[in-house]
Amino acid sequence: MGISVNSVDITDAAVEQELSHHQQADNPLKQAVQELVLRTVLLQEADRLNIAGGDDDTRIEALFAREVHVPDADEATCETVYRNQPQRFTNGELVEARHILLQVTPTVPLELLRETGEAVLAELRVNPDRFAELAREYSNCASGAVGGNLGQLTRGQTVKEFEELVFRLAEGELADRLLETRFGLHIVQVMRRIEGKLLPFEAVKSQIAERLARQAWQRAVHQYLQILVGRAHILGVTLEGAESPLVQ
Repeated sequence: MGISVNSVDITDAAVEQELSHHQQADNPLKQAVQELVLRTVLLQEADRLNIAGGDDDTRIEALFAREVHVPDADEATCETVYRNQPQRFTNGELVEARHILLQVTPTVPLELLRETGEAVLAELRVNPDRFAELAREYSNCASGAVGGNLGQLTRGQTVKEFEELVFRLAEGELADRLLETRFGLHIVQVMRRIEGKLLPFEAVKSQIAERLARQAWQRAVHQYLQILVGRAHILGVTLEGAESPLVQ
């Protein structure tokens, strides 16, 4: 493939071997090449700093431990996260919801689905008692057979945009717009809410601090990789940033 890092070639055989670890990626070949380039850059830096011993992963971890440093999150920062994101630290919050899903398919134009969804939503604004009937008629979700009922939902059970909507609606409220997700267009109503209990700050302070520290470390490693890549002489590939499972 003609790829080299500081005059060290990355062979096709190495790329082929690395490919097996990235089959779930959107672009396995691109991910494999990027991973090999970043690993090579890091190991070359470990050589330069005389970091020896153990396997390659151990040497990279030792390099990060030596060169990447982040401060611990202070209590004020943790309190700010706690105040601004109370839903993350609330236990027992539930909603009982139902929906009508108009699924996007290659044979059905999105605009036709949207027109149908708007017509059904308009009917429900006038006759809300028809929700179950219309769900059975129009919904492409298996829940349509039970009137669109999704049962009780907790945070993390649905896609992000659906979760944000259902946990924002009041009990009995019908969403005033169609919700678009990767599954299609949804008409959503919350039937019942059970408000959760916000955990005390002291109970979650260490959890918040660990999360902030992990995020800060990932940012610092990303910046460190960008510096190393910027200094390296890389031929045959252009790295789009320095995103890598190495920093996960």
